[in-house]
Amino acid sequence: MKNLGLLATLKAKPGKENEVQEFIKGAVELARKEDKTLTWYSFKIDSNTFGIFDTFETEAGRDAHLHGDIAKALMANADRLLSVPPDIKKIEILSSK
Repeated sequence: MKNLGLLATLKAKPGKENEVQEFIKGAVELARKEDKTLTWYSFKIDSNTFGIFDTFETEAGRDAHLHGDIAKALMANADRLLSVPPDIKKIEILSSK
């Protein structure tokens, strides 16, 4: 059951909006390789704010994702692409369909 999640919001630096958008769109390929990541979504909130939402069955799966290739790539590019550090929150899913 997907009862754990992560919600990350990313604020792009001026002029880096398209690059951030393409980065998170392309990250789905890495997410597909993570067997403990149940669902993974990237989305756009406004012109310079983007997000990632993913779900997990276990804390081990969530921790594996937090230390995986997507997180490593995001942190390696954060200073260049983002105006503030990524806001990553661990969440508990109360209900889903």
